[in-house]
Amino acid sequence: MNKNPKEQSNSIFIPPNHLETFKVFEKKADCDIWEAFNKGDEMAFNYLYRIYVQDLYRFGCQYSRDYSLVKDSIQNLFIYLRKKRGELNEVTHIKGYLFRSLQREIIKNIKANASIEDFEDNFLESHFQIEVSPEVSFIQNESNDARKKQVQLALNQLTTKQRKAILLFYEEELSYKEIAEIMNFSETKTARKLIYRALSKLKEFVKPTRN
Repeated sequence: MNKNPKEQSNSIFIPPNHLETFKVFEKKADCDIWEAFNKGDEMAFNYLYRIYVQDLYRFGCQYSRDYSLVKDSIQNLFIYLRKKRGELNEVTHIKGYLFRSLQREIIKNIKANASIEDFEDNFLESHFQIEVSPEVSFIQNESNDARKKQVQLALNQLTTKQRKAILLFYEEELSYKEIAEIMNFSETKTARKLIYRALSKLKEFVKPTRN
């Protein structure tokens, strides 16, 4: 079924990947890439989309199993950013910024679709369907399937916030500061303590293998 002209005009067209796009931006700092994008550099926009769209989709699917809603939220986010070029604030960590922005967009869409008058954020928190791979630091070279199953069971013993922090830190490689911002903590040290406690709890459930 073809989209109507209005729908087509709101879609994002990303041309085929060009190696020169990556060569120009891959060694630049986030703040420089963002500045180029904010000044209207179309190559910078394409680069941002291609580099982060899969990470955003994976992260968004932790909030909702409505994959169409996640895709639409990502689409809306990039459309918004494109429209606001020239007005956006400085960004020094692009991935963290995009994650926070997508989180707000998805929550907004979930609330809009929910038949709940008093929709609380703790409802969203408790329904964050996080899936963390077992390759955390102290077992990242583990290849035994039974061991990985043990780790996944241990991860399920963590609180939602702990699992979320582990995901953001180990899989998405975000800083404590970025994690604190995404999780609405007032201080960076709160994110650090949360991750330390989560790892300590994991180590209680997952005993080191013996040679």
